[in-house]
Amino acid sequence: MWIILLIIVLLFVLGSALILLRTANMPKIPKNVKSQPYDEDSSDDW
Repeated sequence: MWIILLIIVLLFVLGSALILLRTANMPKIPKNVKSQPYDEDSSDDW
């Protein structure tokens, strides 16, 4: 009985991890978007 429960939990964890990995790769930045330079790139104000 414990073996079946362990297999079900393992399949659920692996399935959800695969779904999360697949959806994490989906958002792509368009090629026409460029990074904006900072006006002042000094960290002396911390």
